[in-house]
Amino acid sequence: MDKTILDKINRFTRRKLSEDEVYVFSVILCDNDIDRDCERFSDGALEALRQRFIGKTGIFDHDPSTVNQNARIFHTELITDEERKNACGEPYKYLKAMAYMVRTDENKNLIAEIDGGIKKEVSISCSAAKRICSVCGNDKNVTSCAHVKGRSYGGRLCHTVLDDITDAYEWSFVAVPAQVNAGVTKKYSEEDTVKAAVSCISEADDELRRDIRRLAYFAGGRAAADIASLSAAGLTTKQLIALRRSFEEQCGRGRAEVQLAPDAEETDPTEGFSMR
Repeated sequence: MDKTILDKINRFTRRKLSEDEVYVFSVILCDNDIDRDCERFSDGALEALRQRFIGKTGIFDHDPSTVNQNARIFHTELITDEERKNACGEPYKYLKAMAYMVRTDENKNLIAEIDGGIKKEVSISCSAAKRICSVCGNDKNVTSCAHVKGRSYGGRLCHTVLDDITDAYEWSFVAVPAQVNAGVTKKYSEEDTVKAAVSCISEADDELRRDIRRLAYFAGGRAAADIASLSAAGLTTKQLIALRRSFEEQCGRGRAEVQLAPDAEETDPTEGFSMR
């Protein structure tokens, strides 16, 4: 084992460990490709994670129990594969980490499973202050937009770009990864996943209803806007889109893009409305 590696490991130990006492292995924590949750990390997020994951502990299934601690990261590296592209056509980048374990009788079976490729997939737990819509660039942590993750707009898959990493908590061995390429998953319970999906659709529908009210105002004044709001209250997403298109045609706008101020609903219906 290279002395530099052992020196990096011993930065985290109470006493200096020898080469025979440690087991070292590498993991791919995450990458810049779109994962199964229709999310991906920005290049800036990957660099922030590279710095923040040094020293972070490895556990199982994101269970934050001390008995679950089994490894620790002592080195990270952001790697670019120029010959490979991600789903967005950009150079493929991934975050690689090196971790160590202290060899004991208790973890010899785990070491054998890692060497045998049984324990392979890992997941990270972190927080991102920005969740950028890939279609319009809107930060969903600040205000909603009408674009829904997993749907295609103009032939491009809508996804969320995670950026501005504020913390990295831990990484875990898991059974099923979300990121297909890197073998990485973000921890979501089934309940969280359902709530996220419902919230995303609800935000998009609310934005459509605001569009409809403003367009109705331009088409027929405040009375028309009030009637349109009542009509749109119980409609599905597909029906809302059709109704908005109808009002756009009435306004003579065809397929022009609409940009709305998110907080204009309670003031003048025309406030924040612009065409381009």
